[in-house]
Amino acid sequence: MFENQQRDDVEALMKADAEFRRLYQHHRELDSKVHDAEIGVLPLDDITLACMKKEKLHARTRLERMWEGRRQLSS
Repeated sequence: MFENQQRDDVEALMKADAEFRRLYQHHRELDSKVHDAEIGVLPLDDITLACMKKEKLHARTRLERMWEGRRQLSS
């Protein structure tokens, strides 16, 4: 996530905004668990995996909105 953004910009926002930092870390944790479940390292049933994917998508959407809001304020 935010691969195309400057790493310094992402880190600065994480330092400045606790909610963004919390959501970013939560998204990364979910991403790791989903990946592990998909390759068979983390045994999860299909319903739990689907819920985790939805939660991950929701977190990503919120992060993107926060990022865009920050960009609009700085323009």
